[in-house]
Amino acid sequence: MFPEYRELISRLKNEDAHFSVLFQRHNELDHEVAREEARPAPDNMLLMKMKREKLHLKDEMHRILRSYSPGE
Repeated sequence: MFPEYRELISRLKNEDAHFSVLFQRHNELDHEVAREEARPAPDNMLLMKMKREKLHLKDEMHRILRSYSPGE
């Protein structure tokens, strides 16, 4: 996720508590989605909800990253 911001992400995970929480929750959801998709009969409503939350987190993280990168 966001390879162009790899160094900034690493820094923000340590220096910005809000960004760190967003990043951790996104990773948790990534694992939860994978587990749900691997089930024989995944709950599609739950998957939709988790994926929507994951996208919201990703959008918020991207806004934060762009705020540290003027010119974008």
